[in-house]
Amino acid sequence: MANYYFYVLLCSDNSLYGGYTTDLTKRVATHNAGKGAKYTKPRRPVRLLYSESFEDKSQALQREYWFKKVLKQRTKKEAFLRERGVIIK
Repeated sequence: MANYYFYVLLCSDNSLYGGYTTDLTKRVATHNAGKGAKYTKPRRPVRLLYSESFEDKSQALQREYWFKKVLKQRTKKEAFLRERGVIIK
């Protein structure tokens, strides 16, 4: 049973934001209310592009770290998303 999620948002300025949550619907609503993260607050509205579920919190946090710190470049992040069927328009 998966209770932890890594997610990627597309912000209004076309930037990508990766995060972790236990409730995707609530978290996206929180971001769009301007209370989610400093990064997304001025870049609203945000749209959920992708999510992965994990049974372990540590795994979800590791995926978030990997997306933000290892991929770093937008081209690599877009390639990751493309491999999973997500096309950014």
